[in-house]
Amino acid sequence: MGHHRVMSDPAKPRVRRAYEPREPEDGTRVLVDRLWPRGLSKEDADVDVWLKEVAPSTELRRWYGHDPARYDEFCRRYEAELADPEHSEALKRLRDLAASGPLTLLTATKDVEHSQLPTLLKALSRS
Repeated sequence: MGHHRVMSDPAKPRVRRAYEPREPEDGTRVLVDRLWPRGLSKEDADVDVWLKEVAPSTELRRWYGHDPARYDEFCRRYEAELADPEHSEALKRLRDLAASGPLTLLTATKDVEHSQLPTLLKALSRS
């Protein structure tokens, strides 16, 4: 049952807001933000792994400030960060988690489209 899935094609991780309660199909819930979500208790978050090392650096996050005009440049800079040792180590850990079963990436941001998530998902799919 389903165990013949090709290794090179891990199921695409789900992306959800950290404030949403766990669902049965979430699998491993990984928080990929640098900061813990505001107002969320550890219990309510139900986070399995907090992988803050895979998030954009504090400098990059501050520079971006969720300004849509800066989004493309933000993606480019984050893409470059993902290649540095700290980020690539964290990305590898995320790949391993994705390969071992269902994975849900959690973020506190309301605007997932303009967050680091699309860039991170792209990087994850390039194994």
